[in-house]
Amino acid sequence: MDKFKVGYIVGSLSVASINRKLALALAKLAPPELELVEIPFRDLPLYCYDYDKDFPAVATGFKAAIAAVDAVLFVTPEYNRSIPGGLKNAIDWGSRPYGTNSFSRKPTAVIGTSPGAIGTAVGQQHLRSILSFCNAPQMNSPEAYIQYKADMIDDQHEVTVEATREFLRKFMQDFHAFIERVLTVLPRGS
Repeated sequence: MDKFKVGYIVGSLSVASINRKLALALAKLAPPELELVEIPFRDLPLYCYDYDKDFPAVATGFKAAIAAVDAVLFVTPEYNRSIPGGLKNAIDWGSRPYGTNSFSRKPTAVIGTSPGAIGTAVGQQHLRSILSFCNAPQMNSPEAYIQYKADMIDDQHEVTVEATREFLRKFMQDFHAFIERVLTVLPRGS
């Protein structure tokens, strides 16, 4: 089996984000064939096409981080029935300038957690629409809308609820299989 480097992007900028906790737990639950690394975007300025002729170093670094991974895992909260503005801004930077879309043909998966019962479902649908436009192949099943409960993930990033832990482990196994399928059809560097 091939090993794949997966960049994960946490939609929340908060250091104490429950989605960051989820991302770190997913890294521990991933099969050994997946190496997870965070792709931060906190320092990106607001995107404007005026930058297209001379990208700032932070944006060039963000695009290089996406290019350096085989797949991208989005772990995001839902803000006002959509994705956080910072995440949308990062995707805009990654997809620009025209003709240099970093997400094109890059296998992706989407997951998120919130205290609410629908666990980021509406925000994920908006993100999926954006990723479709960016030509990013998406793992559509299983969908993963996680309702966050107190102490669901401990300080060592271990999922304490057995059923949730097994669901998330299976989600990461399925993502591994999806990456293999996509990169078989759309080989790296082609």
